[in-house]
Amino acid sequence: MEIYYAALPFVRLENGGLAPGEAVECPHSSAVLRRADAMYRNEANAGAVALARIDSPGIGDFEEAMILKTFGDVLEDFECARM
Repeated sequence: MEIYYAALPFVRLENGGLAPGEAVECPHSSAVLRRADAMYRNEANAGAVALARIDSPGIGDFEEAMILKTFGDVLEDFECARM
């Protein structure tokens, strides 16, 4: 079993909505939290999410991503699923 971590920024659209940016893979949980916080503090982004996903290589199956933490404004679907 392997755990993958990714930080996902969100940008504000001209109509006021939000759109996900490009995810960045991180080596461990504390790194993904720091990266998502840094993304949120970047004025180009409205918010960010720190995610973790478990992979079972022998089975070839991925579990749903778990939200470790949200920063700032993110899509409602992400906020509702927050752990």
